[in-house]
Amino acid sequence: MSSAVEQFDAVIVGARIAGSATAITLAERGSRVLAIDSARFPSDTLSTHLLWPTTLAEIQTLGALPAVEASGAPRMPLAEAILDDIGWRTTYTPVAGIDFAMCLRRTHLDNILVETARAAGAEIRERCTATDLIWIDGRVVGLSYTDDDGVSHDVHAPIVVGADGRRSFVAQQVGAHTPTLVSPSGRACYYAYWADDREDLRHIASQWRVDGLLGTAFPCDGGDLLCLLQPPVAVVPEFRGRKIHDAYLRGVEALPGLAKRLSGCELTSRVRACVGIESYFRRSSGSGWALPGDAGHFKDPVTAQGIRDGLRYGRLLGEALAPVLGARTGVDPDVVDRVTADWAAQRERDCIDVYQWSNFLASGLPPSPLEYELYRRAQQRSDYAAVLSDIYNRVQPPAAMMPASTMVSAVVKALRRPDVSARAVAADVRFQQQRMVAGWREKRRFLRSAPSEARLLGDDVAHDVVTVTV
Repeated sequence: MSSAVEQFDAVIVGARIAGSATAITLAERGSRVLAIDSARFPSDTLSTHLLWPTTLAEIQTLGALPAVEASGAPRMPLAEAILDDIGWRTTYTPVAGIDFAMCLRRTHLDNILVETARAAGAEIRERCTATDLIWIDGRVVGLSYTDDDGVSHDVHAPIVVGADGRRSFVAQQVGAHTPTLVSPSGRACYYAYWADDREDLRHIASQWRVDGLLGTAFPCDGGDLLCLLQPPVAVVPEFRGRKIHDAYLRGVEALPGLAKRLSGCELTSRVRACVGIESYFRRSSGSGWALPGDAGHFKDPVTAQGIRDGLRYGRLLGEALAPVLGARTGVDPDVVDRVTADWAAQRERDCIDVYQWSNFLASGLPPSPLEYELYRRAQQRSDYAAVLSDIYNRVQPPAAMMPASTMVSAVVKALRRPDVSARAVAADVRFQQQRMVAGWREKRRFLRSAPSEARLLGDDVAHDVVTVTV
């Protein structure tokens, strides 16, 4: 065991998305930062890795956008979504001057961020595994880890950041692994890569839905395309073991638009799976520790928000901690804890609406009469299609999808359709109203301790819930 105990301003467990963002931000502001990771980079990890414009804006803020663009992944300035045969296509509202999405394998993206952190002055130690947290009087004051040679090391710091993913070691050690809010997904996730020679379509990020099945096509680096399937969990047994390859191809064929998009493309990878998905919030700050990224908060991949939030709240954590860790009068542990508590509360306030919206899309339910009307509205009105892309892009909140006037219009138009029964429309209206009320109550309970609760929640029910008699 190493006899010397090293001292840092911050120690980070996990050097991928959130860990690198925190390390870059702290190091650029003069903090002495150590980040350890069990991987050796470049290294892949399970991820759908779509980068919205708002995600690329975070990458730009961290100084890594030129390297990301040099990776060879195409710009995708167009987004489209098709429900059965009803589709819309639109552009993105620019964020920090960026009006395109990209899709970049994590092997490349994470390595770019790690090298950016190193260039900023952070020390990154690969193939190192955290073994214990170091405590003094109930406070985390450091970390023990083992390097690739099996040598144990102790490091001390005023803050230990657990950016180590859904199975976070740090979360387990501080007793925060059990979520404060959790929602099991109604979908599973399967994806693979295809060699893509459709140059005329490599500027479009596409999604298709038929019944409860959802599929996407995202052109990515290496001349390939990432094809994702998210079927309802009821069909997971069809994907087990050796059946996964054939079940995946059957899923592609069940989405005619996706099958057409992949015509002439060649499947070049194995099918990767993520099942048993749960979205959650965990308690993300405490005495000497904080949990950015998936360690503290995870959303279903159906809305592809994880990388954006890992980068953003890793960066914001670094921005909040830097002046405290660099204080001329020394580091005050109470101030460190207050800063991390405020940061965690901000993330909860910022992300609860998108969390609930993602959970709805992840329910795996077949499309309803009102959903069909919203797709028709987007197909006919470019301004409404732009609203939908802006919600994914985090420029507008999910509530912008169905304000009172839009919901009433959707109900009226659904009732006029000869193939839709009034009973089905009435059931859909009741379901949507119950979902909104339940979501508001869940949000209120979850944010009850937030100091700005009154300002945030105020008249939400009046704005979000519309009574419609059918």
